[in-house]
Amino acid sequence: MNNLIFQPAHKIAEMIRTHEVSAVEVLDAHLAQISKHNSKLNAICTLDERARTIAKQADEALTKGESWGKLHGVPITIKDLYETAGLRTTAGYKRLKDYVSTQDATVVQRLRAAGAIIIGKSNLAKLASDFQSTNDLFERVNNPWNLNCTAGGSSGGSAAAVATGMSPLEIGDDIGGSMRQPAHFCGVYSLKPTDRRISTAGHIPEVPGQPKCIRHMLTPGCFARSVEDLQLWFSLSLSVDLRQPDVAPVPLDTPSNKSLQNLKIAWIDGWKEIPVALSIQVAIKSFVNNLATAGAPIENWSPEKFDLGEILQFYNLLVALSMGHAKPWDFDDFRQVLPFMFREATQGDKTLRNLSNLSQLLPSLLNPNPKKYFEVLTERDRIIAQMDEALENWDVWLCPVATTTAFTHRAKGAAIDVDGRKIPYLLASGAYTVPFAFTGHPVVVIPIGQDENGLPIGIQVVGKRWKEMELLNIARQLAALTKGFQIPPGY
Repeated sequence: MNNLIFQPAHKIAEMIRTHEVSAVEVLDAHLAQISKHNSKLNAICTLDERARTIAKQADEALTKGESWGKLHGVPITIKDLYETAGLRTTAGYKRLKDYVSTQDATVVQRLRAAGAIIIGKSNLAKLASDFQSTNDLFERVNNPWNLNCTAGGSSGGSAAAVATGMSPLEIGDDIGGSMRQPAHFCGVYSLKPTDRRISTAGHIPEVPGQPKCIRHMLTPGCFARSVEDLQLWFSLSLSVDLRQPDVAPVPLDTPSNKSLQNLKIAWIDGWKEIPVALSIQVAIKSFVNNLATAGAPIENWSPEKFDLGEILQFYNLLVALSMGHAKPWDFDDFRQVLPFMFREATQGDKTLRNLSNLSQLLPSLLNPNPKKYFEVLTERDRIIAQMDEALENWDVWLCPVATTTAFTHRAKGAAIDVDGRKIPYLLASGAYTVPFAFTGHPVVVIPIGQDENGLPIGIQVVGKRWKEMELLNIARQLAALTKGFQIPPGY
């Protein structure tokens, strides 16, 4: 069965199309994997009982010479904050425990239109608001490489499902690292497109009934076990959406098809303010050496105009101002938020705590200020322009994903030990992902190795805005110099 469930989605589609295997057989293989392993991982929180009927219909269609699209008969999973018609969408939030939408989110609809079959929904952080995947409705998500560690968040269930062969393709989302950190922790590939590139219609939060508040940085994305599958998902998901007219009508870019030897690649193994674990630095330098050996022009570099503290402060404020009305607030919310903010403000290296300084957010959370919101957006425009200018001379920029590999389960806000230094919780996972969420640049994460404990290590491949196909084409060449996706032991 492993030969089937660990095939990339585009290969499974080909096998179904050529009658090498039926859609029902593929679905049953994935359901068997879920039945065997999900109880210890908690990656899948809801199954769609209609899937087998649809798989039978997919097989019948093929016998008649009909094709539903490029993913005809391929089973997929959806992060449990995208609305799915007739199937509950909870976002891990008590008020939505029985919520069933009458229509699909746009990104879901486009995969269905391409012939994909939804197996079910994947577990996540409550309302996509943590770097671990815990919520009020389901058991926490565990990392398939070590059950004592988190799979990351907020898309921990998504990454764990793809890593363990429960799903070949998953729709997630990213507003600060919610896809990139879990991909790094679980050893899979992910794509965060350019901000406002893909429609977020049907995405929660906002909680149904609330106004649309989150209009910046939030980006649908994809988890997979190959760059080719990321390319396929992106090409299927890209187009204007009448439900969300502010999605930019930018056509699919045409990659330059530069060879590795003709690329200009920049890299770092850590910000000066927040170094990463030595094992990650070693893995990045080894990968850089492989690229240099293969003839790729590569240079250690970071922009002159790059103020991490400034970016973190503006990002935190923009999130606070955007989320203020995205859901109703009640006593339970404050009961959970206040202890987290206390831990974040008191645990970890004091200098680093000052770099993040969450205490300034309370006034904005309690009383959002429209003027401050527009001021932050103005500063964001300035920083985006600076980053665009800095990246103009490079094809891609390679950066760490996080300060650490997957860490052990802990209370939200509890500091994380990185080579003997206590790193504040949010910085440990978000210091390297937040800047590219704030600037909206597209990022591919590819796995490049493992640490001394066998936990996966990924790297961010950052590209130019609106140039996803170019970025993916380069990421595919870079990935060819790695061992690629590795199956976690025991799956």
